[in-house]
Amino acid sequence: MPKPLVKTIRSVTDHLLTVRDFVARAARQFGFSEEESSKIVLAVDEACTNIIKHAYHFASDKDIEIAIYRFDDRFEVRIHDTGITFDARTLKPLDLKDHLTHYRRGGLGVYLMKSLMDAVEYTTLPDHRNEVRLVKYRSQNRSAAGS
Repeated sequence: MPKPLVKTIRSVTDHLLTVRDFVARAARQFGFSEEESSKIVLAVDEACTNIIKHAYHFASDKDIEIAIYRFDDRFEVRIHDTGITFDARTLKPLDLKDHLTHYRRGGLGVYLMKSLMDAVEYTTLPDHRNEVRLVKYRSQNRSAAGS
């Protein structure tokens, strides 16, 4: 297991810029294009925003830990919190057309993360922390990057 890059922030949306910079820098160093890096950053931003809103109910005195693991074949971001656990199995399938037709605000976070990343997993760890694991695999054809 590679040694992770770790950053911990308080559960305040003002701190998300720090997270975006941290993830973008690590993704570019890993070899992802600007476009691929932006997708990863957006997914991580959405996951952290969901934690602030739903797990912590905007309590600003809680921590969110972002750990980045760089494997040979993939880039993983594991986000940890101690808030209310999210059970992805309770999420209803999204009817995007219906959602947009009725001008609903919000509710697209998990859908967005799953469309931007190769894998999105929710786990409760043995120490009772919640983990969101976001995975992006290296492209098989690196020459296609940026096209």
